[in-house]
Amino acid sequence: VELIETVSDAIAYFKENQGYDLVFMDIHLADGNSFEIVKEVEPIAPIIFTTAMTDTEHKVKAFSLGAVDYITKPFRTTEVLARVRTHLQIRHLNQQLAQQVEQLNDTVDALKRTQAQLVQKEKMSGLGHLVAGIAHEINNPINFIYGNAKHVDTYADNLLTMLRLYQQHHPTPHPDIDQTAEALDIDFISEDLPKLTGSMRDGAHRIHQMVLSLRNFSRLDEAQLKYVDLAEGLDSTLLLLKRRLSTTRHRPAITVVKTFEPLPPVECYPSQLNQVFMNLLCNAIDALDRSPSQQPQITIQISKASSDSVHIAIADNGPGIPAEIQDKVFDPFFTTKPVGQGTGLGLSIGYQIVTDEHQGELSFTTPPAGGTVFKLTLPARQSTPRTPVPDSQPVANSV
Repeated sequence: VELIETVSDAIAYFKENQGYDLVFMDIHLADGNSFEIVKEVEPIAPIIFTTAMTDTEHKVKAFSLGAVDYITKPFRTTEVLARVRTHLQIRHLNQQLAQQVEQLNDTVDALKRTQAQLVQKEKMSGLGHLVAGIAHEINNPINFIYGNAKHVDTYADNLLTMLRLYQQHHPTPHPDIDQTAEALDIDFISEDLPKLTGSMRDGAHRIHQMVLSLRNFSRLDEAQLKYVDLAEGLDSTLLLLKRRLSTTRHRPAITVVKTFEPLPPVECYPSQLNQVFMNLLCNAIDALDRSPSQQPQITIQISKASSDSVHIAIADNGPGIPAEIQDKVFDPFFTTKPVGQGTGLGLSIGYQIVTDEHQGELSFTTPPAGGTVFKLTLPARQSTPRTPVPDSQPVANSV
């Protein structure tokens, strides 16, 4: 309990001291009235005004300034104490309620984040199963085509060899053969057929490699900790993004510079890390699309950070991340994309995968020269296996 008798002393005191549960003020003090205190100082605590004046004007003014009660003199001590106890109880109940509301809001926010992440992961998990299923269905016929392409080459070459031998040893065939050969343009077929079979073989090889990349990226059979080559995961992700890296109407093709230091396999959850790689690479491409450069470039580095950890850096030469939003980059639901183009969960989930599931670190810098560099540091071996988040696929979302 503090006793202050002047307005000036009260203003100075309350500006330096806070935390009162209740303030009991006489309206008239030695050098003014208590209304001046309330005007000068932010709400201190519940206020009870007391005065000998009973006019309605002073009462209305007191309550408009935030008073919780107004006691006129003369008063009885028992009455004042009863009112003080009542307002203290109300004050404490309000404080408890405010704390509970704050805790409830935090819980609701956490539930919303968790729900959104689970929905997103489930959706991406379904997409992953779909991709894996398509890859499996394509794999069988393409293996048949790819496996038999070399036999087609051999048979075509044998037939052309036999045709040349006939032409060499029987230079004057029957007129019907001459007429048919001229109509079919045998010389053109002999020249073009090897090119056709070569193109078919190359196309089948490209589809075969794409299927392998899809299977490698989804890794639905590798939801547990496994030792994998991180460079293989990055290469598969880049192959899936090949179309987005190509030339568009607004910019030239994006050059990808890879510096992969040979490293032993790293223990990790492969599908989860592939999701992180996809998110970061999509962010880099989005940044380059938003601010086209004459020479757009993404640089990827894999190196040994220490004897028991590896370092991955994914950099672009785009506009960089503005300073005013850098502290929000990993916040759930934060995105600078237009409505409908980003959920704000890509980097948030990526951060969770790296830090929680792999006990690693994920950070970023915006160099003075421009661009953005995302850095991952991962232990080469997981000391304490965690329960991985559900299998999911890329959430292409930039900040």
